[in-house]
Amino acid sequence: MPAASAAEAAVEAVFREEWGRITASLIAMTGDWDLAEECAQDAFTRALSAWDRDGVPERPGAWLTTAARNRAIDVLRRRANEAAKLQQAVLLAPEPGPPAAPDGDISDDRLRLIFTCCHPALPPEARVALTLRTLTGLTTPEIARAFLVPEPTMAQRLVRAKKKIQAAAIPYRVPPASLLPERLSGVLAVLYLLFNEGYRASSGADLVRPELIAEAIRLTRLLLTLQPGEPETAGLLALMLLNDSRRGARTDASGDPVPLPEQDRTRWDRDAIDEGLRLLAAAADREQPGPYLLQAEIAACHASAARPEDTGWAAIARLYAQLAILLPSPVVELNRAVAVSMADGPAAGLAIANDLAARGELPGYHLLPAVRADFLRRLGRPAEAADAYRTAIELAGTDSERRYLENRLTDVSDG
Repeated sequence: MPAASAAEAAVEAVFREEWGRITASLIAMTGDWDLAEECAQDAFTRALSAWDRDGVPERPGAWLTTAARNRAIDVLRRRANEAAKLQQAVLLAPEPGPPAAPDGDISDDRLRLIFTCCHPALPPEARVALTLRTLTGLTTPEIARAFLVPEPTMAQRLVRAKKKIQAAAIPYRVPPASLLPERLSGVLAVLYLLFNEGYRASSGADLVRPELIAEAIRLTRLLLTLQPGEPETAGLLALMLLNDSRRGARTDASGDPVPLPEQDRTRWDRDAIDEGLRLLAAAADREQPGPYLLQAEIAACHASAARPEDTGWAAIARLYAQLAILLPSPVVELNRAVAVSMADGPAAGLAIANDLAARGELPGYHLLPAVRADFLRRLGRPAEAADAYRTAIELAGTDSERRYLENRLTDVSDG
């Protein structure tokens, strides 16, 4: 492989692993969100030419942190009215260290970043979007796609959130115990969406982004140390572990999706399943479980089935009905449609999916036409299924999902 290609591959890999840590540390150092992102991006850009010339360093994360930190200090030095901030940054900024703080260390910059983004003064939709932008390095178009909103709308949302943090002097910290409850739901929502972006990427070449999954699980574990035994935090961690346990079987050798009934269950991670089930058992004694516990119970139904035909689809459909009461959402309804189709037949699932489509729900969401196509295929209506597959292909955000849907389209077109 040419040196340039090696450098590009290394930068791309380190970007996925280190962006959030570097950006969070720069925000802690400078207090300037835009400057932090600018300096982090500059460091990655410089790495391309430097690593092409000199080779990839032994500790690429530390190299990038140093480059970004030095760039931030240079910018602050040029700002005459920022002299005091420069002095503080130089004196207080930590030297580059290992890529991740040990579990249980609540001084973790990334956890502070999430709590800052989830301050009650910010609108709920801005909290999640801002965290995804700063912690994962997702672009504004990618975040807009994940939220099913236009790109200009998302760009304005991010700008307003950053200005609000600066204008209101929102502190960059993990709040004291007395303030944790009012922030918890927002933080859990961010971690949930961070995991989901790793579990099913909204765009790009690959369906799965393992580094985002690992970061979401790590931060959720860390959050659980702040409030041990908190049911919804434990439920979210259980949900992540149970869903991620299937990672090794979710894609084929080409990276294309493998449907749940076709997965090789011997490749599921039994340790992750066992831990998830233990967390769920310890937290599931509540009379009124929250949305993350309910979703963890659904994941447990799948994880506990030795064979596809052993899956308790009727129970899963009931759990989705409960979830829809707590969390009214067209995505929840679409998932309920899938469960109902497995419990009561594809016609029953199609009725729910058609209702969603008729109401104009989930515009631009490729899984709605993809699910409808599967129901129509199972009902022996190949022409209608083919039309739905074509719509899903046009909307799919990842190359792997497009290839999967194209193969399905070929199957129904060939009869």
